[in-house]
Amino acid sequence: MSTAAPARCESVLDLIGGTPLVRLRSFERGLPGIELWGKCEWKNPGGSVKDRPALQMVRDAIAEGRLTREKTLIDSTSGNTGVAYSLIGAALGYRVALVMPKNVTPARKHITRAFGTELIFSSPLEGSDGAIRMVREIVAAHPERYFYPDQYSNESNPKAHYLTTGPEIWEQTGGRITHFVAGIGTSGTVMGTGRRLHEYARGVQVVAVEPEAALHGLEGLKHMQSAIVPTIWRPDEAIDRILPMSTEEGWDTAEKIACDEGLHVGHSAGAAVAAALRVARECVERNQAAVIVTLLPDGGARYFNPGQLK
Repeated sequence: MSTAAPARCESVLDLIGGTPLVRLRSFERGLPGIELWGKCEWKNPGGSVKDRPALQMVRDAIAEGRLTREKTLIDSTSGNTGVAYSLIGAALGYRVALVMPKNVTPARKHITRAFGTELIFSSPLEGSDGAIRMVREIVAAHPERYFYPDQYSNESNPKAHYLTTGPEIWEQTGGRITHFVAGIGTSGTVMGTGRRLHEYARGVQVVAVEPEAALHGLEGLKHMQSAIVPTIWRPDEAIDRILPMSTEEGWDTAEKIACDEGLHVGHSAGAAVAAALRVARECVERNQAAVIVTLLPDGGARYFNPGQLK
């Protein structure tokens, strides 16, 4: 498969996937034998990695007759998947409603509404788990009105990455990848990509990154011990290692990526790069060369609140 973006396409949906790898050379300094690459998922038309699973879930549901014109697609989201659903719904002509914590960034509220999406807000104190509980209550009360893809339990979520992200990374590195590092949110990215990379070469190490504590500021990531665990999260099937990450290290690394690489990324991307650096240093200590690919889920613009800028 080609990783190049099409020069001409019939729909905005044809632009999903085929995102570039960029080498993070400033982070390689002092690490001989290390190549560190970031996969730039904000290059998707919806601005994040979530375009991939959202499109797969919608297409599979339409093909199976679970999503029809009479139903509204509804799901819980902290933002990026909601933007993806909204864009895809608008492009295909399906109604979309989203349940999200009231304290998600203003940018995500504005973007989803721009596509005509209905927003329903859950308690900001309950985070993504509160949104999950609320959407389940809404669907249980009116099952005839809604199609609920449930990104946390939908096998089409990791399937998207198995079919696209994994093969893209393998091709882009010429099959030289030694480590893949990605954060745990719904877990679809790391599970689907990890499975595919292990099929290509069992020796590829798949590293999942999670917040080190239940209360954290790494938006989009889940601390599994304290959260509603997604049913698609089955680490024994794809994960070689789980690394905890502090909010401070994730945020600091995101700032460093912007200042040293010119890439304005979100905090979950900062956490992923910080984890990749830990892996890289361990490889150097063992005198082991490595080609490390980390996934950068989104850009930093969605984390701005313009009202706070002076």
